[in-house]
Amino acid sequence: MQAMRLKSAFAVAAATAVLVGLGAAPADALAQQVIKIDGSSTVFPISEAVAEEFQISKRGKVRVTVGISGTGGGFKKFCRGEIDISDASRPISRSEMDTCAKAGIEYIELPVAYDALTVAVNPKNTWVDTITVAELKKMWEPAAQGKVTSWKDVNPKWPAQPLKLYGPGSDSGTFDYFTEATVGKSKSSRGDYTASEDDNVLVQGVESDTNALAYFGYAYYAPNAAKMKALKVVNSKGQPVGPSPQGVLDGSYEPLSRPIFIYVSKASAQRPEVKEFVEFYLQKGAPLVEEVKYVPLAKTAYGKALANFRAGKAGTAFGGRNEVGLTVEELLAREAKF
Repeated sequence: MQAMRLKSAFAVAAATAVLVGLGAAPADALAQQVIKIDGSSTVFPISEAVAEEFQISKRGKVRVTVGISGTGGGFKKFCRGEIDISDASRPISRSEMDTCAKAGIEYIELPVAYDALTVAVNPKNTWVDTITVAELKKMWEPAAQGKVTSWKDVNPKWPAQPLKLYGPGSDSGTFDYFTEATVGKSKSSRGDYTASEDDNVLVQGVESDTNALAYFGYAYYAPNAAKMKALKVVNSKGQPVGPSPQGVLDGSYEPLSRPIFIYVSKASAQRPEVKEFVEFYLQKGAPLVEEVKYVPLAKTAYGKALANFRAGKAGTAFGGRNEVGLTVEELLAREAKF
């Protein structure tokens, strides 16, 4: 099933929206109820898997479209009222909150999984297995543009070979989280790297270039682990830890572990098909989260998220900030803000 999901991801990455799981629309498509999702490429594999299973359970009565336009792109559509659910790999920003408020769009923030954001290199790279946050900052900070151009520029023990960087575009929540965690400020990054909102492009870049380094969600690393090498990242305790579900659960893979979200339009949630889909997502999504190589939340966290959804608890626990290191349990206990 995992291989099937990833083949689907390749097929839809270039599209703005897709019909998942059911092939061509039936003749009575106009009578179907339609749920529209867009946003993060990181969250996409989860939403795609849940949408597929939900559509099967509804026997063609509900159609779910899932697009990939990046977290920022998804929020733009969401705050214009064009979609029902926005996939997000970071919390909604202050400017996005303001845009939604001006448009009268209320939203319910729901964490759905954990991700181990992965830093990967080509398997032929023999000089680095472990990297520090300081080294990542030296590679990616704005001051590095045009100056840090070889591996040796980052660490004198590394070779004087070209440093080829691949990463998400500026509409990506992964871009926002990574820059916050490594450089210290969201969206603070050099611009002279190969950017794409499609994580598969980044994966292919690492696989084909000996001098490449990229970062993306764990779900895009795990099925391609034989074709690339994930670096161990030195955490705040000085421990080198590689990305893994266990490292996320025990808290040792930091600062690159993060919760990922869906945002549900409060107006859309009044529609029975949307309400049923979101409840399905929170009640039955955990095995699908594991299947696509992310880390499920604790049962109590899904239960609290479901209670928040049913109560219509609108707003965000983050207040427009992208906080590094916050647990799902902590954010679910916070008062929502607009």
